[in-house]
Parts: sequence; structure tokens; C-alpha cells
Amino acid sequence: MTKRIFISADHGMAIIYFLQSDVVPALLDAGVEIVVLTDDDTKEKIAQRFARPGLTFEALRLKQANEYAKKVQPRIQWLLGYLRRVGGSRRINTEAMDSHIWEVWAENGWKFRVGIWIPSALMILLLRNFSFARKFLIRLQNRFTPTPGLYTDLFEKYQPDMVIASTPGWRMDRYLLRESARRGIPNMTVIVGWDNSSSYNVSGADVQWATCWSELQKEELVKGSDWNPEHVHVGGIPSYDGYFREQWLMPRDEYFKLHNLDPKRKLISYASSFVHFAPNFPNIEALAKLVSSDSLAEPSQLLIRLHPSHFQDKPKIFADERAKVFELEKIYPNVHVVQPVALGGSLGYYGGEDMDEKSSMMAYSDVVVTVYSTMLVETAVHDTPMIAATIDVPGGWNTVRAASSDKSLRDGEPNKFSLSLKEIGDWPTHKRFRQAKAGRVAKNEKELFEALNMYLQDRCVDSAERRKFIENEITFTDATSGRRTAEFILKVLGT
Repeated sequence: MTKRIFISADHGMAIIYFLQSDVVPALLDAGVEIVVLTDDDTKEKIAQRFARPGLTFEALRLKQANEYAKKVQPRIQWLLGYLRRVGGSRRINTEAMDSHIWEVWAENGWKFRVGIWIPSALMILLLRNFSFARKFLIRLQNRFTPTPGLYTDLFEKYQPDMVIASTPGWRMDRYLLRESARRGIPNMTVIVGWDNSSSYNVSGADVQWATCWSELQKEELVKGSDWNPEHVHVGGIPSYDGYFREQWLMPRDEYFKLHNLDPKRKLISYASSFVHFAPNFPNIEALAKLVSSDSLAEPSQLLIRLHPSHFQDKPKIFADERAKVFELEKIYPNVHVVQPVALGGSLGYYGGEDMDEKSSMMAYSDVVVTVYSTMLVETAVHDTPMIAATIDVPGGWNTVRAASSDKSLRDGEPNKFSLSLKEIGDWPTHKRFRQAKAGRVAKNEKELFEALNMYLQDRCVDSAERRKFIENEITFTDATSGRRTAEFILKVLGT
């Protein structure tokens, strides 16, 4: 009898993981039928692009899910989500989770702090120390499963044998996973992000199986949120198979022409990151001045990649920073800006529409600079030198001028939590990058100048460390992670 799977692809990274890799094609080749549930507004566009026999697309009904979250005891649902986000065991590095706790403190008033934050801190203490508390939290969340279910008609229509999501219920996929668990249908999560298993933690639903990138992530899942190690598979990251095959790589001449780059100059790229917590502008401005002054060891040019957050309407500071970056392009010679391509709908700028752009940028750059972004892993795959730059200004988004009564003088947000880039080096993935010595960390302009010159003169520096870093973080470098992941899914499915 033909097996059928529901796949929840609620994020652009999930689209890449499932549809732009070998995962879905390998499952279809094995005779499995697949129903992909994705963004309501872009479903038809996605369906047209990836259409294949055996593959059906349905709306994920995110608007209804959001409505349920906002209307049915929203404060309790928010509190459970907050505890889930930061309640992982102290047996793993909790630095990233801790930052979110202080973000919630900083962005709320004293009434909230006394009534919610402090009692929550006591609950977090329990969650951090006791497995039974974390398991109880998962059961408690099941109370919030819409009745009738948001997907009842789809479950009855397709009768799936398994449900797979790109998180274990950390986003709106929680309602789909809870409904599958209530029906006794096996379910699974895949880990699509480098920091997902350490920055988020306790599941938002009863999820039975997981597949992740590495033993490092598996340890975070097992020790941090009590996953059964026999149910956690290390399959690598299917999204990167295309990098190893160079299937997205544009010809160098074509890529340079696309961005009006000078083929005689070295290329330094900056990938914006961590925008939510701190401005990137100090890093970008320092790089723009360095390449324009021609003070580096080699004549160079700068290509700046904006972050998807730069295209959000709120808070306004992100859009303001975007405008400042485009101004730099006008002021300084040899400075160019590229922006991610939008997929549309709630998937926004996180889609896989510009994998050719990303891959070519990382491959043809002489140095890639960012702020501990996942692009450090992707850049290492391309064996390109990389620097984590942490130049920032006191106060970050919360500068003194942020509170100015003159709006024209504001360069921040008065109540926005901001974190110094120099204080995030111990976050789990950031710490692993530093310990691997796969690249350099530049805390000021002098260190950035020295690191750039070192790599511009010899791009082989740290190459061995980059290879080791990749092996540790993604395990498999043979471009077969998609098929390996599909084989694991088929094994659990019993085919």
C-alpha cells in the first residue's frame, strides 16, 4: 500500500531543505506520496515551481493558526512558548537562551516584570534542572490544540502515515504536530538551522523522531531537551548538498558583471547577521572605509549582503540601517550592495530564490566577513577565509540618542533590547567557531585590518581548520545528505 507523508514547510529554509535538495525527490522515487503544507499566499507559486507526480501542495493555514494563538488564552499560550524557548536543560550551553530571558526583561515594564518575569524565572529554574518539568511542559501545551482541528479535513482526506516539520513545534507548526500526535500518527522534526538545537529547546508538541546535522546537535537535543538518543538521527544538512556539487555556482565573469565588480580587485563580502540584537552598521562602515582608502594589502572592493530583517517594517531601526547602507554605496567607491530575493508571503526574504547568488558570493570572495552567522558554516564549505567582526557602539540599538525627543536625531529604539556583539562569543555556535580556529574574530578596526590583510595575502591560511570545522558541524561532505535523510525517513516509515 502506498505510504503518504505530510511535510510542513513554513519557512524559506524548510523550502530549501525539502524541495531544493534530494529529500523529496528521493522519497518520491521510493513510491511515497507527499503533501507539502506551506505558506498560504505563495502555495501556488511554490507548487508550479516544484510540481512532480506524487507531490501535492496544501495551505498551512497560518492565518487561522495565528488567530487561534491570539484569541484562545493568548497570555497563557505566550507564557508556555516563552518557557519552551528558554527552558532547556543546563546540561548544555544556555548562553543564547539566557540572552532571550534578558531581552524579555528589558522590553517590558515593571508590572510585567513583577507579575510574569519573576515567577517565570522560578519556573525556568525548575525546567533547567529537572527532566520531569520539561516533559510536563510539553504535555501542558497539548491543551492548546484547536478543536475541531485546523487540519482535520486534510488528515481525513489524505490519511497520512507520518507528519514531518522543520521544527518540533517551535512555530505555528505546533498545531499540526499536536493534531498528528492526538491521532497517533508518527511524527518527526528535521533541524534546518545551525543554532536551532541550542537557541530554542523544549518541543512544542509530542514529537517522536528527529534528524539533525551532527553529533554536536544530537547532544544538544538529547541533553538539552530529553530526546531519546535512539530516535535522533545524524544525517548531515541536505540544504548544502548543492554547494558541494557546485550546482548553484554562476560563472565568475557573469557574477562580477552582475554586481559591477572590478575583476582586478580582491573581493571582500559582508553578510549581515544578528540584526535583531545589534546594529551591523559599525562593521559595514569600517569595511567600506578600509576598501575605499586603498590601505589594505591588495586593492579591494566590498559587496554587502543585507539581512532579511533589514526588510521588516518593525522595528523601524532595521529599515533605517538598510537606508544607511545604501547611502554608503553612493558615498564610497568600490562599495556595492546586494539584497536577498523575496519569495513572498510569510516566507519573505528567507526563501531559496537566490542560492546562486549566495553560493557565488561565498565562492568568489577572497574574504567573507559576518557576525557569527550560519554563513560561516556555508563559507567554510566553499573554503573561503572568514572573519567574525564584532565592532559595535555602546548601547547598540539603545544609544543615548535613541530617546531623543527630536525624531530626526534618533538612531535607535528607546526600549529595544540590544546586545553588544563582543558579548556573544560564548553562544554555543559562536564558541565552537572560535574554538575551531576556522576563522578570525575582529573586535575593532585594527584587528579587522590585520585579519583582512592576512587573508588577502594568503587565502590558504586556516584552510585545514575550515575543513575540520565543517566535518564537525555538518558531518557529511559528500553531497549525499539529502538521500541519507530520505533513507532515514523511509526506515521510520517502514518501507
